[in-house]
Amino acid sequence: MADTIDLTGDGGVLKTIVRRAKADALAPSESLPLLDVHYEGTFAETGEVFDTTHEDNTIFTFELGSGTVIKAWDVALKTMKVGEVARITCKPEYGYGSAGSPPDIPPDASLIFEVELVACRPRKGSSLSSASDERARLDELKKQREAAAAVKEEEKKKREEAKAAAAARVQAKLDAKKGKGKGKGK
Repeated sequence: MADTIDLTGDGGVLKTIVRRAKADALAPSESLPLLDVHYEGTFAETGEVFDTTHEDNTIFTFELGSGTVIKAWDVALKTMKVGEVARITCKPEYGYGSAGSPPDIPPDASLIFEVELVACRPRKGSSLSSASDERARLDELKKQREAAAAVKEEEKKKREEAKAAAAARVQAKLDAKKGKGKGKGK
């Protein structure tokens, strides 16, 4: 397992890399503060999922450092690169804390998020360094969606093959039973 990094120095935000990004991957910056992420949030104590984008395969977008997400995300996501998946564990004071805690999340809850940084983009109205950067970003997102669809299709095919093989085994057993009792004994 990868090493866990204490990003705040007080154990408040811990990051463990689950999947590394490519070395040349983009990272959040002043010019690329809009982040697209997939995530799943669980309670550290129980492991119960309280929020996820995986069920409906949505992307959550926010601006890094704008105060629209919990402190732990602002701290941890600025250390990530596109394509990286990290497990972020945060104490309550870096999570929702007592201020602004959603009703279904206790203010004293320690939380664990598994977050994938999907993309970094400029603010609306900002100019990209070039149109080719945007095209490359869109191509990468398209490739990721196609790869996920191919994996799902392959899993479906394997399930269908397993069903067919099981049906063939059952039919073979039935055929073998039919053959017995018709005077073909030894």
